[in-house]
Amino acid sequence: MAEITASMVKELREATGLGMMDCKKALAETDGDFKAAEELLRIKSGAKASKAASRVAAEGVVGNFISADGKTGALVEVNCETDFVAKNDDLLAFARNVAQAAAQNNPADAAALTAGKLPDGGSVEEVRKALIMKLGENINVRRFVRYSTAGKLAAYLHGSKIGVLIDLSGGADTLGKDLAMHIAASKPICVSKDQVPQELLDNERKIYTAQAAESGKPANIVEKMVDGRIAKYLAEVTLLGQPFVKDPDTLVEKLLATQGAKVNAFQMFVVGEGIEKKVEDYAAEVAAAAKV
Repeated sequence: MAEITASMVKELREATGLGMMDCKKALAETDGDFKAAEELLRIKSGAKASKAASRVAAEGVVGNFISADGKTGALVEVNCETDFVAKNDDLLAFARNVAQAAAQNNPADAAALTAGKLPDGGSVEEVRKALIMKLGENINVRRFVRYSTAGKLAAYLHGSKIGVLIDLSGGADTLGKDLAMHIAASKPICVSKDQVPQELLDNERKIYTAQAAESGKPANIVEKMVDGRIAKYLAEVTLLGQPFVKDPDTLVEKLLATQGAKVNAFQMFVVGEGIEKKVEDYAAEVAAAAKV
């Protein structure tokens, strides 16, 4: 059986919001498999899926750029090692310049972006290495998204840790910024329910079915319960199905309809999302050193 460490229990607790003992037991039952333990807890407790932002695992900043005509833009994530360096003005400026380079150069991937030129003609890679020397930490351009549209682009940065770029058509001049702020706050995974990945939907259905089966109700009732949960889930994770943060009585879909607008696409970056970060157990290190 896999060793269940305190850091594993802590991470699962942060992801699910459930008690330490429940998390430890779930990890033990699933032999330390984090994903399986999270699903087990959701089945037993009815807890919702964890939000991406609850497991930020690395430091860095998000930078953005939109052209003067609002037609071309980019969003980038630049990573570093500590929050202290993430607040450095030089790193923030570097992220903005890299975003502009991504918008103007249209690189194929992050490697091509790093190998390319900045707006002032300098090399992205040379500036990156210079920042490493100056700030004393590893720095890398992790990912970017670039949009070019016939409509208009809008962006929003929540501090420097969450960034949103949105492509929309029609609507008031303030609509794009309002929706970008909404996305940062409500964290939808896509625009509409037909865009929800089938694998994700199948997994949610499996969990809801297991939860409903524990009620002991007949199979036909269980099926209706699951269908109802799926419909609710789709409303929660899609932009069109969410209540607008500035007016919770109005769904985003209705807001767009009243303004004759359409969201073509959006992208949200949360710094460190999906990156595994080593958890230092200094007490264990001291204890181990004491035995030498």
